[in-house]
Amino acid sequence: MATFISVPLKKSTEVDLVKPLTKFISATYSAAEDQGEYVRAAEELNKLRKSAVGRPLDKHESSLEVLLRYYDQLCVVEPKFPFSENQLCLTFTWKDAFDKGSLFGGSVKLALASLGYEKSCVLFNIGALASQIAYEQNFDNDEGLKTAAKYYQLASGAFSYIKDTVLSALNREPTMDISPDTVGTLSQIMLAQAQEVFFLKATSDKMKDAIIARLANQAADFYGDAFKQCQYKENLPKEVLPVLAAKHCIMQANAEYHQSMLAKQQKKFGEEIGRLQHATELVKTVASRYDEYINVKDLSDKISRALAAAKKDNDFIYHDRVPDLKDLEAIGKAALVKSTVIKVPISQKFTDLFEKMVPLAVQNSMTVYNSRKAEIVNRLIGQMREATNLSNGVLASLNLPAALEDLSGDSIPQSILEKSRAIIQQGGLQSIDQLIKDLPELLQRNREILDESVRILDEEEATDNELRNKFGQRWQRTASNDLYKPLRTEGGNLCKFLDQAVQADKVVKERYSTHRDMIALLCKPEAELNAAIPSANPAKTLQGSEVVSVLRALLANVNEVKMEREKLENDIKSAQFDMTSKFLTALAQDGAINEEAISVTELDNIYGGYTQKVQQSLKIQEEILGKIQNSHQEFSTMKQSNADANQREEMLKKLAAAHDSYVELSSNLKEGTKFYNELTEILLKFQNKCSDIVFARKTERDELLKDLQQNIARQPSAPSFPAVPAYQSTPSSTATPATATSSVPTPAPRTVFVQSKPQPPARPPPPAIQAQAANNSTPPVSGAGPIPPATQPVSTPGATPSPAQGPPYPTYQGYPGCYPMPVAYNPYAYGQYNMPYMYQAPGQAPYPNVQQPQQPGYPYPQQPYYPQQ
Repeated sequence: MATFISVPLKKSTEVDLVKPLTKFISATYSAAEDQGEYVRAAEELNKLRKSAVGRPLDKHESSLEVLLRYYDQLCVVEPKFPFSENQLCLTFTWKDAFDKGSLFGGSVKLALASLGYEKSCVLFNIGALASQIAYEQNFDNDEGLKTAAKYYQLASGAFSYIKDTVLSALNREPTMDISPDTVGTLSQIMLAQAQEVFFLKATSDKMKDAIIARLANQAADFYGDAFKQCQYKENLPKEVLPVLAAKHCIMQANAEYHQSMLAKQQKKFGEEIGRLQHATELVKTVASRYDEYINVKDLSDKISRALAAAKKDNDFIYHDRVPDLKDLEAIGKAALVKSTVIKVPISQKFTDLFEKMVPLAVQNSMTVYNSRKAEIVNRLIGQMREATNLSNGVLASLNLPAALEDLSGDSIPQSILEKSRAIIQQGGLQSIDQLIKDLPELLQRNREILDESVRILDEEEATDNELRNKFGQRWQRTASNDLYKPLRTEGGNLCKFLDQAVQADKVVKERYSTHRDMIALLCKPEAELNAAIPSANPAKTLQGSEVVSVLRALLANVNEVKMEREKLENDIKSAQFDMTSKFLTALAQDGAINEEAISVTELDNIYGGYTQKVQQSLKIQEEILGKIQNSHQEFSTMKQSNADANQREEMLKKLAAAHDSYVELSSNLKEGTKFYNELTEILLKFQNKCSDIVFARKTERDELLKDLQQNIARQPSAPSFPAVPAYQSTPSSTATPATATSSVPTPAPRTVFVQSKPQPPARPPPPAIQAQAANNSTPPVSGAGPIPPATQPVSTPGATPSPAQGPPYPTYQGYPGCYPMPVAYNPYAYGQYNMPYMYQAPGQAPYPNVQQPQQPGYPYPQQPYYPQQ
């Protein structure tokens, strides 16, 4: 079976999604039905995450479907919840997919409070699992080839999408596996493998050689690009680089083979032989260098047989000239694959768990709209209530309607009796006293909640600053000072609300103390109230006068205006309009919501008519009060006046004003109590928000401290090895000038212990490699300066370098070359001195010119065997 590359999955720790989501749902949605449905959806989302990332996944399409559904759900949920460090804080921890960890340091992992980070990691696992599913397919049948091509392209698209979005989704550097360079390389590898699958499909279908050659050449080009990107990726598995180099050569060899078949059909026998010879060289390179990873015996035998037959026919029959490789026409390319575009929803079976929940942008727009609406409603109702209070004050100052009812001068006016009964029915002084007594307790409770919220923020910020000063730049997370700015602003606004409430309470208490005596008098029985009101001589008979009738008609008009205002106030409060659908439509059409334009237009349509009615009511009241004042002046001149009458009228005015003050005070105190209770709920939500973010920050702090400790444990104790002591160095007097200039260091002498039993003879020193200079020159004196590198002898092309010369290392500008240090044998070693062979096709950009060295073993002589005594 062909050799393909698959990507390992990332692993994550468990995260509880239910608790924080439930808190947000309870704080945001008041309807019990909505809360229950959304909480159940949060529980299902938590179960879905456990199924997707909380357990090992089988290399099957059903497992991939779970991952796709979870990713789609994350994309749909993201705009509906305020996932951020300072709001709905969820910390996700993922390990590096390619890091195997160490005994003491542990594996590399990253914990971030970012849903974009979670999405990137889940999408990485989608690409990784798709590559594993494609790897497990049967490449001997059409169905397996089609499935493999599909999933390799999906994997390429997933990695490519991460490359374009990962940096914007995170606020810090990601782990190496999801860095743009790494996922870009993985995307190119998956695309190359998908192209190879199409080549295999074309080969099995026995398509034309011209098509197969173009498909193979395109696959070779993809593998070459992947090899270039992968050269300096130390985090990828060690077998990836040689496999890519081998695949590049194999695909190029297949392209040359099928192009040779096309040349044979066109009677170009010399070109046929030239291409087959080139294919043979490529296959031999793979067999000699990468046989550990890929077996090319079948391909090699097929090409060898074709080459032998072509040479035989050409030698005996055609005698066609074999062109040089550089003279051969470049093979065309045909790309049949492309990265799958990641577009949500990816899963065909996806259903939104939070389908009824509106996006966060709509929620925010609704919040601002409700604020605008409340401002308009409060303004209209405030204007009407202010006008009503003004009307009551004017009538009380004129002692109306009591003056019309008190024509006898010795009985309680009916309006005063009704006001007294109303006060007694509402609880009298006791209700006011109890409301005033409750205010300080409510205020103190709110103060304590706010102070506690600010305290936990201050403590966490102090800890963060201390650790930031301790670790410096290694403390890579958002500063608490910057993160808590929105919470600090919100806390400052809540503190201002409390201060304003305290001032309002003070005004209410002062007004209550002013009218308390008169309110207490109104709470007394009718007989005591009548006795407290001064008597006066009977007034002139005014019952039948025209002015009394006019005043009574005007007072009736005032009462009618008040009743209309009450009805109008209820209509204004109950006015509703479905703005959610308006905002959803705007979001779907434009991708954004212009809340101000939409809200102002709709509010003007809803409350424009009510505004006109309020203004009309105020105008009517102003006209009526003007007529009442004129008529009352005429009534006062007609009424007989004396000192007793003036005292009585003054008392009745105070009683009427006390009633109006009682009603206003009772309303203000009830509104104040309601304000404190509602503010308590807001403060509790604020406290929960502060507690949640502090807890999340503490968890993130612990993870970061653990990572820092592991990094410190991985670091070496010293940056470099100390210099070799002088007594361990080889004496300079024994060194010849030739060995002094040798690039091979002399090993330090071994310490010999005297023992009673015979010891083997001392091991001779390794032979010194004499640098062959182009011209004879005097070797430099030791200690006079750095020894210049030896000049490499000129060799003919294709000649094998001798062991004395050393392997042909690449020469860079400013670095003329040096001899390598002898190293112990490492069967897994590959790097810049053991670069895989890369074939440079005609017309392609050159690859690094690196030769495969033939490194000889260290020439230790065979030691004789001495039996133990």
